[in-house]
Amino acid sequence: MRRFHRVRRTLNYINLSTPTGLLVARLGRARPAPGPDGLILAYGYRFRFPIASAFTVGNVVLTRHEEGYLTEALLRHEDRHASQYMLCVGLPMLPLYLLAVVASILICGNQASWNVFERLANLEDGNYARRSPWWSRGVQSGSPQKE
Repeated sequence: MRRFHRVRRTLNYINLSTPTGLLVARLGRARPAPGPDGLILAYGYRFRFPIASAFTVGNVVLTRHEEGYLTEALLRHEDRHASQYMLCVGLPMLPLYLLAVVASILICGNQASWNVFERLANLEDGNYARRSPWWSRGVQSGSPQKE
C-alpha cells in the first residue's frame, strides 16, 4: 500500500468517517472484507437508501451486491470518494455532498451530473451519465429557434 493510502486510512479513522462507515455497514448487515489501498469493501448492504449501487463512507465502500460487483472502474470512483472524505476532514463531507446533490438536481435534474464530488470522482467510472444544464437543452447550434 502506498504512503498516501496509509495516511488516508489513518486520517479517515481519526476524523471518524471510517468508524461511521463501519457502523453503517453493521446496521445494514453488510459483510466487510479488506479491499485494495486501505479500503474496506462491505457487500450485501440491505437498506434501500441511498439509491446508488455503491457508496462510500470514509474508507468503507458499501454495496447491496455480492462480491465481485465492484469493478476496477467503480472501485476507482469509490476510492476517490474515500480521498474526498479525508480532504473534507471526515463527516462534514456528508452535508457538503447533500448540498452538491441539490445543486446538481437544480442545474440538470440529475443527482450526479453536476455534483462536484461525483465529477471529481469521474462520473463515468461511477456509472453516471453526463447531462447538460436544463437551460442549454434543446438548443442546437445552427438550428432556428421557435419564437
